[in-house]
Amino acid sequence: MKHLMLGGVLPVSAVAQGCMRLADAKQTPDRILGTALECGITFFDHADIYGSGRCEELFGFWLSAHPALRDRITIQTKCGIRKGYYDFSKEHILASVDASLRRLRTDHIDVLLLHRPDALMEPEKVADAFNTLEDAGKVRHFGVSNHNPMQIALLKTAVRQPLIADQLQFSIPESGMVTSGLNVNMKNDESVMHDGSALDYLRLKHITLQAWSPLQGGFFRGPFVGDRERYPALNEALDNFADLYGVTPTAVAAAWILRHPAKIQLISGSVSPGRIREIAKGADVDLSREDWYAIYRAAGFRLP
Repeated sequence: MKHLMLGGVLPVSAVAQGCMRLADAKQTPDRILGTALECGITFFDHADIYGSGRCEELFGFWLSAHPALRDRITIQTKCGIRKGYYDFSKEHILASVDASLRRLRTDHIDVLLLHRPDALMEPEKVADAFNTLEDAGKVRHFGVSNHNPMQIALLKTAVRQPLIADQLQFSIPESGMVTSGLNVNMKNDESVMHDGSALDYLRLKHITLQAWSPLQGGFFRGPFVGDRERYPALNEALDNFADLYGVTPTAVAAAWILRHPAKIQLISGSVSPGRIREIAKGADVDLSREDWYAIYRAAGFRLP
């Protein structure tokens, strides 16, 4: 498993194990999380809302049974989503972190992300919360999720800590951050930018892009690998390159993300031990430039 520096400051595995589906998994947490560790995955991504807190709780039970692992792994969680609204108030951030710490059965969170932008965010109140958490040793690093560059810039006017990650949806079919950048000054649909140049901004500011739903064809529309009805050309390309590189199509799809020079961290949401192993194998594949573009074009994207 190759590693990267999250935000240029924190060494992490290039593939992270997402824990959103832990509460609904058929396999036990010990099997799922143990498989991730066997594959060299040492970064675990949570959110306080996953399974209404149950996912963090199950992880905490597992961690308490293996206490020696705490110093070997990185735990990330997110806060800010409440039923019917978003909440970046100081009070909610502090309460959310305390609840996550109890469920995770740990004394600190390595990375805390603000989950989705709060239209009523007051940067100074967020800064107060971050300072309180850092000073108490409860959170070591901070970041955001689903934020655009201007929202990050606004937050940075007040917070003293570096924001080291931004978690955004990114996969081969959902690669608008790449597509709009390739179609600069073109009058076509591909030139429409939905993210405010997020990919370039994150690279400029040394903020790591964390790709969520890396194997999904859209916003929870299901996986694209193996879906030959909706993605026939893409799956044919994945099959061909899987044969060429001696891995599975899933590994090739993961390698496509990890090949980008932005040094993206891939958040694997799978709870299938077999699929986790396939995704982890993608970190060992270094696609050529020509092959990377061939896969991109097979997804239906045109080069101008």
